[in-house]
Amino acid sequence: MSQPPGPTSPLKLQFPQSLAIYDDYASAQKTVDFLADHKFPVEQCLIVGTDLKRIERITGRLTTGRVAAGGLASGMWLGLFIGLIFALFTEEGAVTLILSTLLFGALFGLIWALVGYALTRGQRDFSSVTQVVATRYEVLVEHKVAAQARELLAKLPGALPDPFA
Repeated sequence: MSQPPGPTSPLKLQFPQSLAIYDDYASAQKTVDFLADHKFPVEQCLIVGTDLKRIERITGRLTTGRVAAGGLASGMWLGLFIGLIFALFTEEGAVTLILSTLLFGALFGLIWALVGYALTRGQRDFSSVTQVVATRYEVLVEHKVAAQARELLAKLPGALPDPFA
C-alpha cells in the first residue's frame, strides 16, 4: 500500500517556499489574513517563528514571609479542592470535612514552600515569569501556490519587507 503524497503532519508543508520574513508576529498574521481575504488557500501557509530567545521578567523580591504566604494560599486552594471532592461522597459533616482539609492543605503548603525556599539557600531570592519568543517570523507557502501568493501580496502596501533595508 502506498500513502498519498502530502505532509505527514498538519504543521508541515510538502515543499515550502519562503514568502516573507517579518520582525513581529502581527505583520506575519496580517499577511496571511490578507491572503485569506482574497480567497487564497491559506491552509497551504505556515507562520514559523525563528531565532528563539528566552525572556525572564523579574516580578519581585522573595522573602520568607512572601514564600510562607504563597505556600499558605496555594495549600488552602488544594485543601479546599480536596475537601469539596470528599464532600461529594459524604452525607454528613461536609462543612467540617471541607474546613479540616482546608486547614491541612494550608499547613502542608506552608511547610512545603518554606522547606523548598530553605533548600535554595538564598541562590534565587526573586520571583519571575519567563516566556520563549521568536525574533523573526517567516511566512511559508506550498511551492505550487507561491507565485499566486506573491502576486496577491504585491497589492498590500508594506506587506513585503524591504530587502534593501
